[in-house]
Amino acid sequence: MSSPSRTAEIRRVALTDEREAASMLALLLKDIFDLDAENVIINRDRYSLNSLNGFFETKAGEFFFKFHQEEGEEAMSGEYYRADILARAGLPVDQPIHMSALPGEQILIYRRRNDRRFSDVLRDLDLNPNLDEEAIAVAAERRLSAELLSVYRRTLHSVTAEEVASEPIHRLFYERMIDPESRTMPGGRYANFYVGRTFRFPDVELDWEAFSRARFVINGLRYQRTVGELFAAAADRLRPQKLADAGGVTAHGDAHNANVWYATSGEEAVLSFFDPAFAGTHVPTLLAEIKATFHNILAHPLWLYDPVEAERRYRVRAEYGGGVLNVETNWALSRVRRSLLEVKARLLWRPLLAELKARGNLPADWRTVLRLALFLCPTLVMNLRAGASTHNPSSSLLAFSVAVMAGSEPESGSDDMRRFLDGIDPESSAGVSSI
Repeated sequence: MSSPSRTAEIRRVALTDEREAASMLALLLKDIFDLDAENVIINRDRYSLNSLNGFFETKAGEFFFKFHQEEGEEAMSGEYYRADILARAGLPVDQPIHMSALPGEQILIYRRRNDRRFSDVLRDLDLNPNLDEEAIAVAAERRLSAELLSVYRRTLHSVTAEEVASEPIHRLFYERMIDPESRTMPGGRYANFYVGRTFRFPDVELDWEAFSRARFVINGLRYQRTVGELFAAAADRLRPQKLADAGGVTAHGDAHNANVWYATSGEEAVLSFFDPAFAGTHVPTLLAEIKATFHNILAHPLWLYDPVEAERRYRVRAEYGGGVLNVETNWALSRVRRSLLEVKARLLWRPLLAELKARGNLPADWRTVLRLALFLCPTLVMNLRAGASTHNPSSSLLAFSVAVMAGSEPESGSDDMRRFLDGIDPESSAGVSSI
């Protein structure tokens, strides 16, 4: 059995006693870095679902800390926080001044910045649309996507199954479905969150057996795969050893916008990464931009990170019968998120897939790989069941609906995800304008 993680204990204590957690963190900083931390502040951060961050002071100035902590991480393979990887590849990244990659004590220390995170900027634009400010934000995303594409093209290379399997990015996908020590399936978050549990939605309550087999019909579109089928397919196709077929690239791997600084200068903004917990040089190419695509676009507005506000703003209704879960909702991507999706499609995904095709490295089932990885983003980042975390019956139903729309093709007709995939298909004549 692995020894307890100090960072895990600090995260646990912070939920109920921030003062005690701050004291524990100060001791950790002293033990690891010999820093005499004062005025430790732990942030209440809606985006830090698997991490903790905040500020502290020393005689040398003010600092920002962040650490990611995964259940059973001591038993997992791969190495956290190879912070220099992105800088060497030429990506804009804020370098930590102190770093620990010790199991259970992974933590990064940065000089404190006054810049906002891109996640906070975009949330404001979701709630208070402003064309001028949206244009600045989208232009910043456009520049970052161009830089990413350049790095992906330059670093794209053939990889072995062993090289791919050693990358820490799998902790965000496959390893959350298995027991970290026995390596058996189902395990990890998949088993703990869902298997054998009860699912409460507006006017509907289902056990795992019924829910996992239910066919979703969302706003009149019937989807091919059930939640249970999607998890089973992901456990097979996203097994690390199977992801070498599209090559590997140097990537951040977890570039959701709470890990992106938004620095403004006049009428322009510049984006830069931090917290490269899952950075690597052999990141499976088809996984490199999955977290950024889902968590920066499809997870918004509101439903994943702001369940109470989502329940207040959106109508979500359910009916169940004959093995079919019928969902009606008025939730939709906001204008700024749709613009970001178009940028991501036009400047990154389509040319990257075209590059893979030109090199003979585009798997025939690339759509399936993308869909399954997108499906795992919300379902394994937090427990989506009502009452198990911050989710309520309405937001839980909306969450699973978006997850299914991301993971499964509709039987007929079209939705945002089918249009997105058609738009990035290098063999399609539809083009990105169809999104």
